[in-house]
Amino acid sequence: MKIALVLNPFSDENLRLAAQLGVEDIVAGLPAGDYTELAMFKSRIEDFGLRLSVIEGATRIDEAVAGTEGRDQQIEEFKQALGKIGAAGIPVVCYNFMIWKPGLGVVRTSYTTRDRGGAWVSSFDAGLLEGAPPVEGAPTRDEEVWDNLEYFLKRVIPAAEEAGVKLAMHPDDPPMSLRGCSRIMRSVENFERLINIVKSPCNGITFCQGCFSEMGADIPATIRRFADQIHFVHFRDVRGTLPRFSESFHDNGKTDMLEAMKTYQEIGFKGVMRPDHAPYLDGAGDPGPTNGYSMMGKIFAVGYMRGLMEAAAKGR
Repeated sequence: MKIALVLNPFSDENLRLAAQLGVEDIVAGLPAGDYTELAMFKSRIEDFGLRLSVIEGATRIDEAVAGTEGRDQQIEEFKQALGKIGAAGIPVVCYNFMIWKPGLGVVRTSYTTRDRGGAWVSSFDAGLLEGAPPVEGAPTRDEEVWDNLEYFLKRVIPAAEEAGVKLAMHPDDPPMSLRGCSRIMRSVENFERLINIVKSPCNGITFCQGCFSEMGADIPATIRRFADQIHFVHFRDVRGTLPRFSESFHDNGKTDMLEAMKTYQEIGFKGVMRPDHAPYLDGAGDPGPTNGYSMMGKIFAVGYMRGLMEAAAKGR
């Protein structure tokens, strides 16, 4: 297992900080432009002794999710991106099947909920969205979205296989339909259906512990259930389950995080995991959007994860 970081902002200072924390892998979005820009971006990371190991969100696929007119063009752009990513030797692409319109995508109803010591975390309360108008142009039936996902996978999985890139589907967050929009990556059973649409080593999942915890899943049991399909891990935790939950410090949620780490070791997971949605801490400077991506909160998370890995390796 390897710990990775998303850097916010992406800067030389934070690249040095990642290396100082003992992190060896970086997760980032796909740079705009052709292969040259990606190669230069990767080289900049390697200059700090780090690896670019996962691309999160290769290209937009909203039209593919909705099954609307531009989906074939978006699928072609996604396939071309996979070719670039594979040529650069980057092994994993994390993606999701959410529509990123205002009111959809990753949805929270607060970014200033208090956790330990008054630290800010995000939270979600479905009750606060009752009566909110439907989002226009979003698919409304589950089977419509399943059809669109099958159409997408049958075209991109062969491209992923050719490129040598593993696709890792991230759950909907929150894992539920919202504002009249059907969202299907919302249960353990639906992830089983996903991986059976196209049987391929390249068709796998991002095991976001927070999202599966929001579903009410047993985390160790679900890790074992998807052992061969877990290509990437978001290591985070929450308090509560749908329809109401809040983020937490990595050691202050409801999941036994040591047991989770032991289970990754048990299944032989050798991939990348990154801390996700860390609290906003005093002293972190201008919070900007307090969405869990400030670097200061990740420092605690990385240290905690390193300790868990050591304890798991020693059977404690």
